[in-house]
Amino acid sequence: QVQLVESGGGLVPAGGSLRLSCAASGSIFRISVMGWYRQGPGKQRELVADITSRGSTNYADSVKDRFIISRDYAKNMVFLQMNSLKPEDAAVYYCNANILRSNPGTISPYWGQGTQVTVSS
Repeated sequence: QVQLVESGGGLVPAGGSLRLSCAASGSIFRISVMGWYRQGPGKQRELVADITSRGSTNYADSVKDRFIISRDYAKNMVFLQMNSLKPEDAAVYYCNANILRSNPGTISPYWGQGTQVTVSS
């Protein structure tokens, strides 16, 4: 069984910063891409940022130059440093990982439970 556990959400004023963390555990052989998605009230879930096993990153245009995604490969962790937060960044943030398991030897997406980020005006 693979689990992803997120932490770091909370309430911050506009212009503030938060750092989200996600740790994957369980029967893991390799993790390819890890990323963060978010879903605000009445909105579709959207990709915020992701990072490959080689360290290549992608960001949504709305967060580019404000957020930074990083990984600790040895600990199977991914982080999202969020700076200059705006009210429109408020959402539930979900950790995602594409994980290759030794048994049955397949790669599948896994999701965390979500962590709430609230940005006050």
